[in-house]
Amino acid sequence: MQFELMASMMCADCGHLEREVRDLEAGGIDSFHIDIMDGRFVANFAMSLNDMRYIAQASSKPLDVHLMIEHPNNRIGLFLENLRPGDTVYIHPEAEYHPSTTLQAIIDAGMVPGIAINPGTSVETITEMLRIVKKVLVMSVNPGNAGQMFLPYVGKKITRLLAIKEDMDFEIYWDGACSADKILEYAPKGISGFVLGTTLLFGKGRPYGDILQDIRELKF
Repeated sequence: MQFELMASMMCADCGHLEREVRDLEAGGIDSFHIDIMDGRFVANFAMSLNDMRYIAQASSKPLDVHLMIEHPNNRIGLFLENLRPGDTVYIHPEAEYHPSTTLQAIIDAGMVPGIAINPGTSVETITEMLRIVKKVLVMSVNPGNAGQMFLPYVGKKITRLLAIKEDMDFEIYWDGACSADKILEYAPKGISGFVLGTTLLFGKGRPYGDILQDIRELKF
């Protein structure tokens, strides 16, 4: 079964970022997921523009940039000019007065437009944007911190998105508390990829390549 595996780089050893990027790439990661936080939209700070720029230069793997910032349209050019065509940029619809304007800027720059949906965000409030974006990042935890517990009611939201994704032409990705049992349950249903953090990938004392191979060899 084919699905993408993305490394949540806010969970990596930031004191040895070059080594982490190299080891993850050698281990077979599909892309690097970069969480940018401003301390306002979420009550935390994570990776910086410079971290994103370094990873874009250090690896040929695609980047998934998750902007957890207020009014991303005010600064979207800073991110887009340091990315490569084909990289993905997610925004949160709640963070922008006119999110479609920001999404159009992402499209015009040659990037893949995406939206991230918080656990408390209903499908009804983002239906129109589903016709614009190519990727929907479903947050299974409240954004801002690693190591949180899965919120079970998010499963019903995923079911609703799966029912309309073919008609509206978008892919669904999972972010937060991603365990092997969640991959086993949701990959066969049509989730295209999973962001891996402390639950499965980081801090395990094992080579990343071994962990990623184990995930790809899960018995469905």
